[in-house]
Amino acid sequence: MAVTAALVKELREKTGAGMLDCKKALEATDGNLTQAIDYLREKGIAKAAKKADRIAAEGLCNIAVEGNTAYVYEINSETDFVAKNSEFLSLIDAVGQALVDNKVTDLESALAAPLNGKALADVIVDATAKIGEKISLRRVIVLTKEDGQTFGPYLHMGGRIASLALVEGDNDVLAKDIAMHVAASNPQYLDQSQISEDFVNHEREVLRAEALNEGKPEAIVDKMVIGRLNKFLKEICLVNQPFVKNPDVTVEAHAKSLNSQVLSYVRLEVGEGIEKRQDDFAAEVQAQINKG
Repeated sequence: MAVTAALVKELREKTGAGMLDCKKALEATDGNLTQAIDYLREKGIAKAAKKADRIAAEGLCNIAVEGNTAYVYEINSETDFVAKNSEFLSLIDAVGQALVDNKVTDLESALAAPLNGKALADVIVDATAKIGEKISLRRVIVLTKEDGQTFGPYLHMGGRIASLALVEGDNDVLAKDIAMHVAASNPQYLDQSQISEDFVNHEREVLRAEALNEGKPEAIVDKMVIGRLNKFLKEICLVNQPFVKNPDVTVEAHAKSLNSQVLSYVRLEVGEGIEKRQDDFAAEVQAQINKG
């Protein structure tokens, strides 16, 4: 049976083994997937596979900057304890250097990037086996700038949150202050031009129903909705938010006072969007009692 790329990919997903190891296993077993899994297990190569279904929602985010390109990335572990150990911290730095050296453009190209003679995806699998927890490179966001623009990188709580701001002009202090604001305020958009019409219409309908349920007269509901909608849209846009270091002015006004403007930003927070497993300790205890 021919060993196809699709078969290699399937075996890799099932075992967590490296691509070359999967190819060799399939060649040795004439393309038999079940036998190839056993082959890898016997060789001790699939030992990380047992951890493949675990939830890795801890870890750290980091930022690597090289010239006019910045890489914001998240590496996950299962526990906060592992995220603090020296091997994991070394991995964070090594991954950042690999992103820079290979000029990656997204997560897919990052996982294929070479690091110490292996694809980064395989380095992550090796780390899973060595550290003893599921490790994953979950997100990579690349931001570029032009000469005359400035990046402001900021790590909160050692990397629980990583934020990067891009501002016009040469002002490192402003750029970092905006990044700190982004970390604290978690804006959803840069400005209102980025908000889709569908989103606005949906929010308008929700606010209208809310006002009617409050018993407000229908004659004034539409005017109320306009005011509430405008307030909400300003709250979720970075440039319209009160600046954390001086709430009397907006982020946009603060930047303008320094002859600058905010052009873009990135914010990553460890584990956001991951549904963490909630262990029900009381239920486990009851189950043990019932068994007894």
